[in-house]
Amino acid sequence: MSWLGDDDDELDDFAEFDESSIRTRPNPKANRPRTKRRPAHEDAEIGRVLGVDRGRYSVLIGEDTPEERTATAVRARELRRTPIVTGDRARVVGDTSGAEGTLTRIVGIVERTSLLRRSADDTDQVERVIVANADQMLIVVAAADPEPRARLVDRYLVAALDAGIRPLLVVTKTDLADPAPFLAHFDGLDLRVFTSARGRMPLAEIGEALVGHSTVFVGHSGVGKSTLVNALVPGADRATGHVNEVTGRGRHTSSSTVSLRYVDAQGGRGWVIDTPGVRSFGLGHVDSGNILAAYTELAAIAADCPRGCTHLPDAEDCALNEAAAAGRLTDTGRARLESLQRLLQTFAG
Repeated sequence: MSWLGDDDDELDDFAEFDESSIRTRPNPKANRPRTKRRPAHEDAEIGRVLGVDRGRYSVLIGEDTPEERTATAVRARELRRTPIVTGDRARVVGDTSGAEGTLTRIVGIVERTSLLRRSADDTDQVERVIVANADQMLIVVAAADPEPRARLVDRYLVAALDAGIRPLLVVTKTDLADPAPFLAHFDGLDLRVFTSARGRMPLAEIGEALVGHSTVFVGHSGVGKSTLVNALVPGADRATGHVNEVTGRGRHTSSSTVSLRYVDAQGGRGWVIDTPGVRSFGLGHVDSGNILAAYTELAAIAADCPRGCTHLPDAEDCALNEAAAAGRLTDTGRARLESLQRLLQTFAG
């Protein structure tokens, strides 16, 4: 005899606890096949990223057209691991009107023509992207107050050459000190130099070099970079500071990287990209081959160097050193070799 008994009523009592016959509602999300396909966004417009502020991107859409406007954008989820920086050409969708209170969405980045980067130090392989699509770097340094740091300028030059960006140099505060001894450090380098003093800022000459280019301004804090930007771009209103009389260091004033349109008296246009002042510029990401490539006439001679040659003055069997020792280099060639070796030494640490 079953412990449940033979009575059908007893079986019915237990039937209410039997879950085998319960019908479940299907989960439409769980049954939907997963896909990595993303919308093509064929209707996306292209805009220039002017600046970044706490996850919001200022994007100029319809550049140099009657429909030009600036919109605020956020990045699409699929770009969460992609750095988006000032100077990027972004593909945007959604409400691109630029009206107050509206948001558009960045769904892609157009292939970059250049990328200026730095690392925290020379051993750090993690890159900090500074700006995209710049073709010039204007290095601003003071002749005094604060004292110029040739090694920091060398690092800027290495980063520019690695990125394929043409370097320019402005020496400010030349009324306080003669810049000639400092500039002698850069003899042999293909570097256009401007000098500036209080009340004698070469705005027309610098402006001429800016037209038709996207130029990133870099420099140590307190050298007058933001003052120069404000003079070139009226209304830029970039914060300026002073040098600490005790430490001799400049105070960080510009806290973000921003693109500003430059327009000269004849209507010529370019872009000024102002960056925060820095006291160090790590080169852990740099490819030394890109530095040599900037010295085309020396790179041709270096083709005969042994594999792995450092091209430094003490390098054995270096074709460059042998050419210099044999007198096969002109005075200009020797000066450029010294310049190259100095930059390679800076990169090597």
